[in-house]
This record gives sequence, C-alpha cells and structure tokens, in this order.
Amino acid sequence: MKEEEKEQYLKRGPLAVLAVLKNLHKNQTPVLVSHDRGQFITRLLYADKERLLLDYGSNDYENQLALTMKNLHLTAETQGAKVEFALNALEADNHEGLPAFGADLPDVLWMIQRREFFRVCVPLDPVYYCHVKWPGGGEGRMRLQDLSLGGVGVLGDATLPETLQGGEEFKKMRLELGEYGQLEVDAALINVGQRSIVGNKNETVVTPRLSFRFASLSFAQERLLQNVIFSLERLAREKATRFQ
Repeated sequence: MKEEEKEQYLKRGPLAVLAVLKNLHKNQTPVLVSHDRGQFITRLLYADKERLLLDYGSNDYENQLALTMKNLHLTAETQGAKVEFALNALEADNHEGLPAFGADLPDVLWMIQRREFFRVCVPLDPVYYCHVKWPGGGEGRMRLQDLSLGGVGVLGDATLPETLQGGEEFKKMRLELGEYGQLEVDAALINVGQRSIVGNKNETVVTPRLSFRFASLSFAQERLLQNVIFSLERLAREKATRFQ
C-alpha cells in the first residue's frame, strides 16, 4: 500500500497511539520486529504516553543485535486490522525484574482496517489438516493450503459431496497445526473450486479446493493463529534466503 493511501489510517498523537498499543498489550498480540539484519517476534509489556516496553525475544543473539539497529519496523496482525509503526532504536531496559526493550512512544502509527487478511502458504511438510463434518452426513479430512486470521484454504484428497455450493456453515471445524497444536472454529464455506497442476508425467492433476471464512475467533485462538502465521512466514523467508 502506498504511503498516501495509508494516510487515512494514520493515528497521530500520544492518546491515539497509546489507545492502539494498550489494546495490543491487553490482548497479548504478537508483534513482529523487523530491521536491516533480521526479525523476531515479541509482545508489548507496557506503554504510557511517553514510553513503551517490549519483551525480549527467545534468541539472545537476536536481542543483542536488535539493540544495535536503527529504524526498526513493527507490525501486528489483529482479527480486524493490521497495526504498523516504526521505532528509531531500542534500548536495554527491564520490566518486573526481567530484561526488556525500551523505546520512546512513536509519534504516529497506522491501524489499517481491512476485509482481506494476510495469507501465508502452509508447507507440504509437515502436513496440516482440516477436519469437517459434511452437512449431509459423514466427515472429511483435507490438507491446509493457506491460512489467515480470516479463514483457510484447503485441498481435498477425496471426492467432495456433490451438494456443496458455498454458503454452508460448519460447526467445530478442527484445524491440526502440527507442533502449534489444534483448534476448533465455526466457519462458513465461501467458495468451491479446484486447483490444477501439471504432474510428474506431464499430466494435469485436478484437486478440489475449498475456501472457508471463520465466523469468529476467541482471543486465545487469534493469538495461536498469529503465532502460526508469523512462524510460517519467517520459515518461508529463511528458506527463500538459503536458495538465493
């Protein structure tokens, strides 16, 4: 998004900025910190009209590196918006006796309300599955292809019920997310389609593809999905860097 297009989402001044940051802190929303030499995931520990505190990351080298960097970019994904802001630098500080990053409260931030959510592609290994109960009876298991805070795209290994048209509601759809655990969500089927690829023998392989939109997420479910999305995005970036 161009800077001039983002102007309408601008939050300016301590009160407006602090209100958004307080919400991130209350919901324990993961925050992605990016700089010229890497990125890491953290959480907001404290914020007032002058200053904010961020939790240290899990890697000590990354923490020390972050303290030397300038012009850091921070993003957080909530179910209804994407929050972006910049910090000139991070300082070594502490919170409740534990090390933390400190920084001056940013003058501005962007809170971008949107209908479309950032989607991350799910890797082939390990496989993440989606389990549903079909409206007409029976159960289905499909592979997750992409994931966002708004919903999922899945690929079917077997023939789908012919009655599916879109608009059906699914209660307690179960997502198996490997090492991140699993969750059950209510969702609506918004699209029935297919994916076509060319196989090893130069034949066209057609796979059913369904798109689901989540009805709602609890704070705990949203935090879990945020962690998964950030982690998968980081793995994809690391993989792309290795093959450059």
